[in-house]
Amino acid sequence: MSKHKTMTDRQQIAADWAARGFSCELWTDPPGQRWEGFTHATDEVVIVLEGEMEFEVEGQVHHPQPGEELFIPAGASHSARNIGGQTARWLYGYGAGHEE
Repeated sequence: MSKHKTMTDRQQIAADWAARGFSCELWTDPPGQRWEGFTHATDEVVIVLEGEMEFEVEGQVHHPQPGEELFIPAGASHSARNIGGQTARWLYGYGAGHEE
């Protein structure tokens, strides 16, 4: 369910994701921040740039290292948590057709 690709340069990631049909936005979470029970109609990708994040996708827990890409398929229930002691910075992107 996860696909890993090591990258930490935001411009390079944005270009790679755009070529694959994904947007690219930066998100920051303070220590202890939790986002629970999300689903989207399109695929999503995330890459942690700094910090320690935990993502749960359909009951499977992932702890991507900075630069590792995590793929979240359309319709998958998922959550994100900053489990580290510092602010986490991570990128997320949605596939074509995503509406806020």
